[in-house]
Amino acid sequence: MMTFFSTPRGPLQFYNSSKITIALVIMSSCIFATTSGYDTALINGINIMPSYSATLRLTTATKSLNSAASFLGWAVVSTFMGPVVDRIGRRTGVLVSVFLKFIGIALMTSAQGVGMFVAGRMILGAGNGTSSIAASTWLAETLPPSYRAFGLSFIFTVYYVGALLAAGVTYATASYTSSWSWRLPCLIQALFSVLCFFILFFVPESPRWLAHQGRLEDALISIASTHSNSNITDPVAIQQHRDIVDMIELERASGNQMTYAEIFRTPNSRRRLLLVISIAVLAMSSGNNIVSYYLGEMLDKAGITSETTQLQINIILTAWCLVIACLGTWLVNILGRKTMCLISVAGMIVFLYLVGAFTKLYGNGGGNTSGIYGTVATIFLFQGSYAIGITPLTILYAPEVLNFSIRSNGMAAWTFSITCGGLFSVFVWPFALEAIGYKTYLINATWNVVQFVFVAYFWIETKGLTLEQIDAKFENLNSRTLDGVEAEKQMGNGTGVTIITDGTKKIVEAEHP
Repeated sequence: MMTFFSTPRGPLQFYNSSKITIALVIMSSCIFATTSGYDTALINGINIMPSYSATLRLTTATKSLNSAASFLGWAVVSTFMGPVVDRIGRRTGVLVSVFLKFIGIALMTSAQGVGMFVAGRMILGAGNGTSSIAASTWLAETLPPSYRAFGLSFIFTVYYVGALLAAGVTYATASYTSSWSWRLPCLIQALFSVLCFFILFFVPESPRWLAHQGRLEDALISIASTHSNSNITDPVAIQQHRDIVDMIELERASGNQMTYAEIFRTPNSRRRLLLVISIAVLAMSSGNNIVSYYLGEMLDKAGITSETTQLQINIILTAWCLVIACLGTWLVNILGRKTMCLISVAGMIVFLYLVGAFTKLYGNGGGNTSGIYGTVATIFLFQGSYAIGITPLTILYAPEVLNFSIRSNGMAAWTFSITCGGLFSVFVWPFALEAIGYKTYLINATWNVVQFVFVAYFWIETKGLTLEQIDAKFENLNSRTLDGVEAEKQMGNGTGVTIITDGTKKIVEAEHP
């Protein structure tokens, strides 16, 4: 299947500025997370609305099903979309996701019962899952190294932009007496996909995908559009092109296949997969989904039962998380991925224990105003701890630690892990809150301790490295014949790229142009 538009640059690209191209690539990729953030806050908001429950005749089980249906769609596409994105291209994969979202949103908005709403959310989830595979892979492979960390971390930072918009929209429509109180917020979600569709006409395809397809000249044009203001004779663009082609040829020579089986074939690939799954688990099982989907129930337990007050808290909490996530995006390239993750998880452990303790002491109609305020404050601090580290790392770390031959399929595994964590949290937590109350938070906080230990022991730092340097670091760590620092030096000084494959050292000379 041909890639979306045959040109390496966007078919309507009439400018030569790399900064504009980079901004548009980041913007189009960010729409995935903005849609996801909007969708999460949308469900949180309409779950509070009596008209939503009344129109669809919801019970605790069907409300959970409606919330979780999006993750079911993610799960379905994760089983086959990785190879599809490898075949049709990264940018075309984003286009496919846009059309899936249009269909899903139309069904949600016009839903007359639970079945129709669930179908719409599953298709919307399929679109989001496709975006998560295609957009993250596309961005990691297209952006220059100096912009990659910002671009990938910013993707999930703007999650809160969508969430804030949804929180504001649901607050504004909550006073509507008809079903449009929840239908209109569903419909507005389509605006993000409309914007993404038009941006795709002006942005390039992944140069690494083009090189793998044998379109070497097109790959150079794509690199130049993001590295050298479309100047294909620029030394930086030429050197980056050579590094990419050399690395892809090495992967081919090593027998790497772009299949799901490849991500399990070697110890190196399995180690990368373990790290990818770990960030997905962190993103979905740290306790944040309790707040994201069931803030109303949490506030009920804390003693705040007013619908208006809950919606107001939802808006303020989302704005708070956006500010903190922006701070985390700035810090992640200064402190490093591993350090930021450890800081984030440590904060979540402390504050989730406090949420449980305060809910036990002051919740369930206890009437202690100071205690209720304390509970709300710890919820804010917990979400801030999540936003400062896990939010920017959710999309940043996974595609960085994957090499080209397994990147899209590895992101499909990431998507599947996200869906499993999401399904568990969205289905289980409302019943847990109903059955054991504050103990739910204590159990989740204890799980976060396990996650802290895992990150401290297993994670590998990728700060400041190109994708090819990260590949060399993994190969050298796996072979134990060179340490990661030496590999970085060899790749950074322009004298050559050291790759260890199956115990054999291979040197690819990277001549200066």
